[in-house]
Amino acid sequence: MTSPVDFPQRRAELRLTRRGRIVVFVASVLALMAVLLASGLVTADAGDGAPTVATQQVVVQPGDSLWQIAVDVAPGVDPRAVVSAIREVNHLGTRPVVPGQVLVVPAYAAT
Repeated sequence: MTSPVDFPQRRAELRLTRRGRIVVFVASVLALMAVLLASGLVTADAGDGAPTVATQQVVVQPGDSLWQIAVDVAPGVDPRAVVSAIREVNHLGTRPVVPGQVLVVPAYAAT
């Protein structure tokens, strides 16, 4: 009988093909972009070209309503349009305003 032959142990080498290197590179770039988007360092822009509207802040006083605020900040403008704009800018939905609440009012309504 013959004795078992001891072969030297070789460490397995990692070999990447060209396609494998491309996949690793693309995956790392996508992971980096995901981290940057999640951290808020990069923002996705719709790019619709809509002009930005200047705004002002109004603090809601006791007894104020959106209607009254709309009349105060935009005399001579239809209050329904101003109330709608204030609700949209502040994401209010149908919620009422409360004293001390700070509202962002579009400047075009503050003429």
